[in-house]
Amino acid sequence: MENKRNFANRFDWTLAFILLTFLVVSLLAIASAQTSGQYGVNYVPKQLQWYIICSVIIGIVMFFEPDQYKKMSWYMYGAGIFLLVLLIFMPEGTGQIGERINGAKSWFKTPLGNIQPSEFMKTFYILALARLISKHNEVHSFRSLKTDFILLGKIGATLLLPLALVMKQPDLGSALVFFAITAAVVIVAGISWKIILPTLISGAVVGGSLLWMALYMQSFLENTFGFKPYQFARIYSWLDPYSYSSSDGYHLITSLNAIGSGEIFGKGFRGREVYVAENHTDFIFTVIGEEWGFIGASIVICLFFLLIYHLTKTTLLLKDPYSTYVCAGIIAMITFHVFENIGMTIQLLPITGIPLPFISYGGSSLMGNSLAIGLVFSMRFHYRTYMFTTHDDDD
Repeated sequence: MENKRNFANRFDWTLAFILLTFLVVSLLAIASAQTSGQYGVNYVPKQLQWYIICSVIIGIVMFFEPDQYKKMSWYMYGAGIFLLVLLIFMPEGTGQIGERINGAKSWFKTPLGNIQPSEFMKTFYILALARLISKHNEVHSFRSLKTDFILLGKIGATLLLPLALVMKQPDLGSALVFFAITAAVVIVAGISWKIILPTLISGAVVGGSLLWMALYMQSFLENTFGFKPYQFARIYSWLDPYSYSSSDGYHLITSLNAIGSGEIFGKGFRGREVYVAENHTDFIFTVIGEEWGFIGASIVICLFFLLIYHLTKTTLLLKDPYSTYVCAGIIAMITFHVFENIGMTIQLLPITGIPLPFISYGGSSLMGNSLAIGLVFSMRFHYRTYMFTTHDDDD
């Protein structure tokens, strides 16, 4: 009886309830997305199957204490790199293990479905980054600009390999997620703003310059940096989709029409009229916007705000620096996913292959996010057991 009470007190019931709510929203949205008959497969039981698998993943991850993940961080990072490298050498013909989908070689084709290793690499990278920063700050207890530059160099070296591998696929969306994770963890790591601010300004200048060159110096980017024509097309169709309505802008136009036609209250469950391709995966927000309207879409966005708020509150509760850095990376990862996915459906951001966390259909995305959320469950569950201890492991 005492063990049951102890479990009930330590388990994060609020986070579990939020995930259960996402499950309901996901199943309803996917069920409605299939009414156009474009798939020929019922993805609702498949998504439920993935959620069951993910609940097992969360349970297993929660079993281990944060210190154990700290010790395993580099091994998990190495395993993720191995999978990304292995993907490069997989045969990529039709039906092969490394088959290209939409021009990207990002998935292992398995009997269970397509598995995208970059989704797991994001969490492995967060663990390694948190380990690196916490260890660096332990060694350099007296901070200076020199030690901060050294730390930034270490972070850059850790980022370089997974970033290069996902860009080779190519997967721009995942690459941007790695940048978002890095930026968030760097900010909470205590690095001086004398370094961070100029870096952010430089990044903004570089990004603006690349956008300008994409518009007016395409040949230079193609010859110098190896940019592909389809990448330019995504930018042009984002800025002016109606000029490319028969090609690259078609997807964005249908997305805008679907969400806009939902107006305030939507058309009701399975009342969709606008056809949107891939609306059970990356464009599932168009289903929510068209059928549930502005009110329903706002409720879903508020649900994500509630998730981020709860994760932030948990982060502030933790006293262990390593756990704090891990949570910060997870918050950045999920927030960027949400912002990019919803933003691309309403022309706020360019279209990338980023799914809506916990709602879009897909085993890799769901398992990758569940792996990250499982770490938060673990830190909250084991908080009482280590909050008064001192960690002097040599790692």
